[in-house]
Amino acid sequence: MARPVVAIVGRPNVGKSTIFNRLIGDRLAIVEDKPGITRDRIYGVSDWNGKGFSVIDTGGIDLDGDDQMLKSIRMQAELAIEEADVIVFMCDAKTGITLADEEVAQMLFRSRKPIVLAINKVDNIKKVEDTYEFYSLGFGDPIGISGSHGTGIGDLLDAIVNNLPELVEEEYGDDVIKVALIGRPNVGKSSLVNAILGEERVIVSDVPGTTRDAIDTPFERDGQRYVIIDTAGMRKRGKVYENTEKYSVMRAMKAIERADVVLVVLNIEEGIIEQDKHIAGYAYEAGKASIFVVNKWDVVEKDDKTMKTFETKIRDHFLFMTYAPIVFLSAKTKQRLQKLLPVVQHVAQQHSLRVQTHILNDVVSDAVASNAPPTDKGRRLRINYATQVATKPPTFVVFANDPDLMHFSYERYLENKIRAAFDFEGTPIRIFTRRKSDES
Repeated sequence: MARPVVAIVGRPNVGKSTIFNRLIGDRLAIVEDKPGITRDRIYGVSDWNGKGFSVIDTGGIDLDGDDQMLKSIRMQAELAIEEADVIVFMCDAKTGITLADEEVAQMLFRSRKPIVLAINKVDNIKKVEDTYEFYSLGFGDPIGISGSHGTGIGDLLDAIVNNLPELVEEEYGDDVIKVALIGRPNVGKSSLVNAILGEERVIVSDVPGTTRDAIDTPFERDGQRYVIIDTAGMRKRGKVYENTEKYSVMRAMKAIERADVVLVVLNIEEGIIEQDKHIAGYAYEAGKASIFVVNKWDVVEKDDKTMKTFETKIRDHFLFMTYAPIVFLSAKTKQRLQKLLPVVQHVAQQHSLRVQTHILNDVVSDAVASNAPPTDKGRRLRINYATQVATKPPTFVVFANDPDLMHFSYERYLENKIRAAFDFEGTPIRIFTRRKSDES
């Protein structure tokens, strides 16, 4: 099930990013730091009273080459209206209602989307009366909040959760492998879908962003059922939209949330750029099985070292996803295309693999015996036992005398030993350390 999307919209300097950080709390820190991972911090996950949702900070997205403030704000509001299930409209109590606020309000009012009106910088009880003028915007009771002090955040979360849509159960069974294609515009995602299916189901164009909606395409191959979730491009036309690649994150995340396996499609002609690392990073942080698909392999002049050279380059750029296999192919000529689906099936199996506790503990015990945990100020980490608590991704809890003594380097060592024993190719694995008494 894909989580509902909440977008934070408002003019500059109203504190959108501060509130974004408040809403997601320390959840970004749950994903351990990996070398080379790129974070633009415009997307996060939150939950309140048992309801989870994704949060998009539109303030974290810039429009390249566009210095017109109102045009930029209007663009953010339009995309939030398109993509979000609930919109948090943020204003500033200190400045009151501005022309930009009124323009955004008119757009949001026409959208018929649930709007939560949040007035930031209500830093003390005397400032509450500064929120009253915002009733004139027509969105009901304004919620006074303070990003700097954290007051009112609970009320804001209550209002968000009360407006969230009900989750819809995934329509596909557990035996169906759901595959999402993500990547920059014009890397050949739609061409790859057509090549896999063997028919022209998706419009293919040289113009970036010509896929207008996410498209689910079920098919069966060699007795295995799949669904391809093709990531949509920008719906709107025009130069402004062509310059906003970062906005594609909103739709890519919806596809990633629903997927079992994510194909990170790279364009061999253009090389690897920062945006590729942004996109791959979201698949990693979502805990999805992933495969790097290097498209347009037919246009490369090759010798016996070419593939190895490209593999090394990809590994250097994506140090946080060394577990992801790499498939070189050409959607246009179908060269090496037959290699893709067997890899998809394999990493899907690894993503849902469950290890028996006694076998896992044999591996962990051998790892500790071979390389004892380091000491910290005379104290040594003592690992009691480990157990797997979840799949998709495989998640392990290590019970120890003091979780604070688990250094990230030793955790990585344990991960490498677990991978060596059980494979887990294509899937991230998560390891959490808990005090032995925490198991109760």
